[in-house]
Amino acid sequence: MSRLTERAPSTLAELWKRKGPDLFYAGDKYRQEWIESWLQNPKRIRPAGMFYINHIKPGEKRDMVDASTLTNHVKLNASDAKKVAKILAEMKGHEALIKSEKHNASISPGPLGEMMFDKIYGCMACHQIEPGYGGLSGSEIYTAGKRLTPEFMLSYIRSPQAWDPKIWMPNKHLPDGNVQKLVNYIIALSKENFTRAII
Repeated sequence: MSRLTERAPSTLAELWKRKGPDLFYAGDKYRQEWIESWLQNPKRIRPAGMFYINHIKPGEKRDMVDASTLTNHVKLNASDAKKVAKILAEMKGHEALIKSEKHNASISPGPLGEMMFDKIYGCMACHQIEPGYGGLSGSEIYTAGKRLTPEFMLSYIRSPQAWDPKIWMPNKHLPDGNVQKLVNYIIALSKENFTRAII
């Protein structure tokens, strides 16, 4: 289940039971227009569901998603999606973390941004940068620039455990310039025209 109250999972057992993202800070994390659009036409953001180990099976070369274990998100009509998006946008459980960030859009990611994501920091081991290309355990990244606020991405990359104390994403203790480049790479990636189907 997703949490609507201000308490992230405090044990691994609680984390493993989570069926969706915590929502008590949805307004800090998501762009309201994206929430409204996504609720009307939901597409899977985590290829292997919220907890990877529950939704994979052995494949010929690597683990594969076991689609038979996944369920689709309910679709809302336009009116209901607008109401829900408005409510979620007002939920700001980590506003102090957001206010401490300043996104610098002028820092070009250049080729180094992609190289840092793919190879230097190993982010692609868990995250897909295009449909079917990258890891399965994390959320896909190629639409992240449309769904997430830059300030959230900066803060989360800087310290994942400040948002989610038991999450397995590592804190790489990156310098600010590299965090800015990674976020600007993710934003640039979201402007590419990827097509994908719901798994």
